[in-house]
Amino acid sequence: MSNPADPSKSSAAKSAAPANASAKEAAAPAEHFIRQIVREDLEAGRISANGVITRFPPEPNGYLHIGHAKAICIDFGVAKEFGGRCHLRFDDTNPVKEDVEYVDSIMEDIRWLGFDWGEHLYYASDYFGKLYECAEHLIGKGLAFVCDLTADEMRTYRGTLTESGRESPFRNRSVAENLDLFRRMKAGEFPVGTRTLRAKIDMNSPNIVLRDPVIYRNIFVEHHRTGNAWCLYPMYDFAHPLSDAIEGITHSLCSLEYVIHRPLYDWCVEHCRELLTATPHQYEFARLNLNYMVMSKRKLLQLVNEKRVRGWDDPRMPTICGMRRRGYTAAAIRDFCERVGVAKRDNVIDFALLEHCVRADHEATAPRALGVVRPLKVVIDNYPEGQTEEFDCPYHSTDASLGSRKVPFGRVLYIEQDDFRETPPPKYFRLFPGNEVRLRWAYFVKCTSCVKDPVSGEVTEVHCTYDPASRGGNSPDGRKVKGTIHWVSAEHALKAETRLYDHLFTQPAPEDLPEGQTFLDVINPASENVVTALVEPSLATAKPGTTFQFERVGYFTVDSRDSTPGAPVFNRTVSLKDSFGKQL
Repeated sequence: MSNPADPSKSSAAKSAAPANASAKEAAAPAEHFIRQIVREDLEAGRISANGVITRFPPEPNGYLHIGHAKAICIDFGVAKEFGGRCHLRFDDTNPVKEDVEYVDSIMEDIRWLGFDWGEHLYYASDYFGKLYECAEHLIGKGLAFVCDLTADEMRTYRGTLTESGRESPFRNRSVAENLDLFRRMKAGEFPVGTRTLRAKIDMNSPNIVLRDPVIYRNIFVEHHRTGNAWCLYPMYDFAHPLSDAIEGITHSLCSLEYVIHRPLYDWCVEHCRELLTATPHQYEFARLNLNYMVMSKRKLLQLVNEKRVRGWDDPRMPTICGMRRRGYTAAAIRDFCERVGVAKRDNVIDFALLEHCVRADHEATAPRALGVVRPLKVVIDNYPEGQTEEFDCPYHSTDASLGSRKVPFGRVLYIEQDDFRETPPPKYFRLFPGNEVRLRWAYFVKCTSCVKDPVSGEVTEVHCTYDPASRGGNSPDGRKVKGTIHWVSAEHALKAETRLYDHLFTQPAPEDLPEGQTFLDVINPASENVVTALVEPSLATAKPGTTFQFERVGYFTVDSRDSTPGAPVFNRTVSLKDSFGKQL
């Protein structure tokens, strides 16, 4: 008898599968424009064979979410597909918001998804010296200046989409004065917000990003890697293209919001070319948007800080660690990202597609178990009092390699409340007075009566008789029953805290609401429903991270944080109903 309580025997182990592993029914890799670009570059000799180099550049100021998972699959997946490599480079240019906790979580999430950067782990802070040299280089060429305008004044000078900006009164400082002021900024002589270094480009550009953008500012906060060695930090739009060039990135892949930043990306590389060894190119793809979710790290942080959720890894969160805790597998997320595809136009993906991928992945490998989420007592009147017997139940209906386990059976059972109706609706084949059903793996039972609460009128107990000749759920005389229901023995059942999840928000577009409303106004009060389920006793040894299919109910994963030995806490990973799959 095998032990699926060990995650290595269940679908949880698939989380560590290689990046090229696919979920059941996984979509075949589809051609998309990034694959076409890379293939054409290789065929034209613009890059050498095995020379494809991409990068994933997260900011260590929060946990990764499902949108990042798509970028990870593209960055690492494309590089691997064409025999190249993908760098992991942390954009640690803002120590105010960064933390080692985020660095560690990002690396854990990427590895869990099935990807690895090998020896190519970098930080923008690795290049602070080189970036500073590039800034002085621009000053020397008359292409950067120290500006004394405040942030508010700068916004006023910048203009609008329909009006040109105005040049800063400090734009025409001499090279010598700018170098002196910039070096004094580096020495920390000026208070925060009093001076910045700006690129000198074009205040009349229709692209506001090019209207003399800030490329350096002072921050007097200890950096998690460089300590207090620097108080002068580059902006992302300056550090990112130059870091790509330093590392020899061939294809800098990013989401569509950076389209308007691409001219600045190219400008930085072009005018610092003398100090660089490569000329990278930026390509943009549509970011991943899921309905009923928010993707802004600022908003996710707000949910955590205001304790609207249990933390970054709350199973309702779109974070990768939250999905992992809920029981989503890495293979299912990779399958989902492949199905979504890579496009040049933003769209919103139905959350049901993600659930479909998770469900399809667990279907093949999740061991089965008996669990009753909303219990209703059943007494088998003609079953001997005090008698207990066991049934040998397979962990999977088609995969014998998962083995089986012994499940106890007695006179008093619990079934799901929905599996009994005193007055059944049409085509209802479960328990009701006079009807016979099969108890999964056990016996045929026929309902004889029910007991109601005298005040509420709710059914509190159902009485049945059983056919001893139907042991194992087999018909002794060829008669057929249309309904099969699951159960647990009242005497042996294990009580288990079980969390039933729904969407965190009541609206499909919580970031696009009428004026006066915020995403906090549409938090779903029923997004987490905690109940005490009754489950078969074998689950007492279920290990955290293991996913089971509670037969006829759904997939449930042992919570990795709150479970203790002998007292598992279950998160409902996904229901059995697949509304999206019916559309396929």
